[in-house]
Amino acid sequence: MTGWRRPFDDPIILPNGRKLITLHDAATYITELPKSEQDALEWQAAIEALMLVARGGPTMLARIGVMRALNRHEPAQQPRRKQAKSYRVIGSTS
Repeated sequence: MTGWRRPFDDPIILPNGRKLITLHDAATYITELPKSEQDALEWQAAIEALMLVARGGPTMLARIGVMRALNRHEPAQQPRRKQAKSYRVIGSTS
């Protein structure tokens, strides 16, 4: 299925509780944002992803774009690092 009526695999839940179920829902949401918000690079990337997916790409691409734009003011989480285990060689097999 292609086109703007394609549903996301998982709906996008907005901070106000509203759900974006289809690509059309997401596009409408973005066009209702203030112009200054729409002009942010993250929203521009989300719009491009929506247009690609509407022509037949994977919906996950558009979902990621919208989610990144929605969370653009959140600080990026640093990856957790585990301490490397140390090993000791006991004897040799020469």
